[in-house]
Amino acid sequence: MVIDIALLGLLVIGIVWYVRRTTGTRQRIAQRVRHGVLRGAAGYAARVPGDPSNNVSQRVARRVASIGERMPVVDATQRSKLAMRLARAGFRERGAVSMLAGLKIVVGAGLALVAIATGGHLPRIGEYFVFRALLMAGAFMIGMMLPEFVLGIVIGRRQKSIAAYLPDALDLLVICTNAGNSLAVGIRRVATEMTWICPPLADEFSVTADQLQIGSDSASALNALAARIGLPSVRALVTTLVQSQQYGTPITQSLRVLSRTERTMQIVALEEKAAKLAPKMTLPMMLFIVPTVALIAAGPAVIRLVWVFRHQ
Repeated sequence: MVIDIALLGLLVIGIVWYVRRTTGTRQRIAQRVRHGVLRGAAGYAARVPGDPSNNVSQRVARRVASIGERMPVVDATQRSKLAMRLARAGFRERGAVSMLAGLKIVVGAGLALVAIATGGHLPRIGEYFVFRALLMAGAFMIGMMLPEFVLGIVIGRRQKSIAAYLPDALDLLVICTNAGNSLAVGIRRVATEMTWICPPLADEFSVTADQLQIGSDSASALNALAARIGLPSVRALVTTLVQSQQYGTPITQSLRVLSRTERTMQIVALEEKAAKLAPKMTLPMMLFIVPTVALIAAGPAVIRLVWVFRHQ
């Protein structure tokens, strides 16, 4: 027990020392951006105004974001990559990167504390200090990787939802362009129509429509849309729209061809999954269905033979 307390104290001292060592060169920049980061992190906890639990959630979010902002777990390049991944997951708030970095530290430290508390109760292995220290380090590393793993799952689900409803959005965009609407108006209309069908795609189209409406470069806004979503189909859509604007080709015809191509690709993907179903069913059939059929077919004969040999 004393060794576990000492190990916990070493963990806390190590984290505090690392914070003080790594924040020395970034202290001036951190002071300038901290207020903005904390205000952006408060959006994560916003639920119902006036709710007492809302203040608690905001304080927790501020503390986590403050830890992430003071802890340079990753460098500037990796932070930009994390910001892009968070944008693909739908988190475009100002303090999203700091929140994720803070969650990495908090989850890692929490799992390390759990490992310290439970490591001594493991049979045989828990008796050795080295194994408990290795268990604590492994739990801390797993906790550091766990938020990004969950983020990857969220990104995958969001991209799958967007890819499933992208052909429908293209059809609506074709209708809007046929009606004489501009690209910004058409994207805004599609975003409104897709709000209840596919909220992630409607959200991305709304952001793009806002960028186009405020006078941003259309190519930059469309390329930002492709970068935020990160799908090849959306990249093809952006390339089609940009080339249509540059060379003056009809957008409606290009979108119609692209929509037809996307639906064909979806059908091919479904046919591929259907073709893979038979090999995937072979092993479950051999493990569960074939023994049951053999038992039903040969069981009565085996029982009859046993009865005959016993009464001879």
